[in-house]
Amino acid sequence: MTTQDVIYELRTKNGLSQDDLAEKVFVTRQAVSRWENGDTVPNTETLKLLSRLFNVSINTLLGSPNQLICQCCGMPLEDSILGRDKDGLLNEHYCQWCYADGTYTYHNMDDLIEVCVKNMVSDNFSEEQARAYLKENLPHLDYWKRYEELSDDGQFEAFKQQLIKEINDLGIDGMPKVEKLNALVGAYVNLEYPLPGGMKAKFLQDGTTYLGNQLESEIVPGLCFGVLACMDFILVCTYEAEGANPELLLYKKR
Repeated sequence: MTTQDVIYELRTKNGLSQDDLAEKVFVTRQAVSRWENGDTVPNTETLKLLSRLFNVSINTLLGSPNQLICQCCGMPLEDSILGRDKDGLLNEHYCQWCYADGTYTYHNMDDLIEVCVKNMVSDNFSEEQARAYLKENLPHLDYWKRYEELSDDGQFEAFKQQLIKEINDLGIDGMPKVEKLNALVGAYVNLEYPLPGGMKAKFLQDGTTYLGNQLESEIVPGLCFGVLACMDFILVCTYEAEGANPELLLYKKR
């Protein structure tokens, strides 16, 4: 698709007239018409406004001329999994797992490799092959090449260690000590828990990146503890295989 087609499709899909769109991005209706006729394309600042308005990347607005990959883990990028800057704007260089709200979530390449390998193994790609592939390719990505420039002098790692201490201090029976917290996107871990009275509720935001881990119960075979945390709260739950029969054990504000 070309830029003119993308803008027309996004505008009509969202039920906006040319006048409506023009008002939202501070241009004239004639400017919108010229975009959709292919006479001109929006300038950089207007593309940013369109990106925020329609929740798509600038790459998408320009007709997807580039194949984007996360510059931290190497994952192919689509709009639905892009990380966001502190101001909420989509960042086309990183996925939600590696970059959230302007914060880089991985500061140790070996930790990232351990997480990625689990998702790459298949019948045709062994764990050894996946690990070798990542060790060869990750150092060539922009984040790792510029790590000294982009790092936060250990602030995020210190925050994770504080969370780990708070979680372990809870002393939950049967739950092993938490050693690591990984980046987890809400949409993939947002379980629905039964509440008293028969109602059910979710406690996470699908588009938010949290820190968490899965731990096998030391007491009950087949039972897992799920730990999720952020600046505002700590959540601990249990569930069986594939997230079945979830039970909320603790939701504690920090």
